[in-house]
Amino acid sequence: MLAYPAIDPVALELGPLKIHWYGLTYLAGLTFAWWLARRECRKAGSVWREEWVDDLIFYAAIGIVLGGRLGYILFYGSDRLLSDPSWALRVWEGGMSFHGGLLGVIAAVYYLSKTRKVALGDLLDFVAPLAPIGLALGRLGNFIGQELWGRAATVPWAMVFPNDPMQLPRHPSQLYQFGLEGLTLFALVYWFTRQRRPRWAAAGVFSLGYGCLRFLAEFFREPDAHLGFQAFGWMTRGQILCIPMILLGLYLLWWAYSHKASPKKHG
Repeated sequence: MLAYPAIDPVALELGPLKIHWYGLTYLAGLTFAWWLARRECRKAGSVWREEWVDDLIFYAAIGIVLGGRLGYILFYGSDRLLSDPSWALRVWEGGMSFHGGLLGVIAAVYYLSKTRKVALGDLLDFVAPLAPIGLALGRLGNFIGQELWGRAATVPWAMVFPNDPMQLPRHPSQLYQFGLEGLTLFALVYWFTRQRRPRWAAAGVFSLGYGCLRFLAEFFREPDAHLGFQAFGWMTRGQILCIPMILLGLYLLWWAYSHKASPKKHG
């Protein structure tokens, strides 16, 4: 068994202000996305202009925060909302959903595709490789914050999280997700976007890849205590939410290679 590296979840205190590592991972993920987007814009055939990158990251950040919070309330906290409506506004108590954040980003991308007159599929393909590193860093934030830990385990790398009331050796599933839906997904999508491909294909690879990798990681992650297993005695809420992503990814790939529309460079 490995010892949990006790890292203070508060990175910096400035008087009454506490800056948490989790918040810094969000900032780092957005910074990386900004850097990579500007780099991609400088390449011949880019569908997005470099001077538009700041707007893209700004609206995406709004989509992540608002969508992530609303998604958590809808997908994971609807019962609590009914009994305590003010909980929805107490964001400092935590509660963000990737699937909600994804819907928020899609809404932001849709808005920008209309205002900048760029095909939605082209812009989603452009955004696809920007996201996974942010997801990876977010999982590191979960690990440091001792949240969303794994199921009880006997593997040599299991660890006891100090905040775990049961004090059981557990899978460090946050690190599994860091590697799977973070680094592995980035490598897959980034490599795919280096190839010639039709419109919507990169978005399809992202959706299919994330859905499959998150579905796998959920087998090692402890289900939310207030939800437990949701179907067949083994399927978690996260896995249920991944099924539409897998189906959507398959559909987008089928549609992309059936129609073979080429990305259109923005002049």
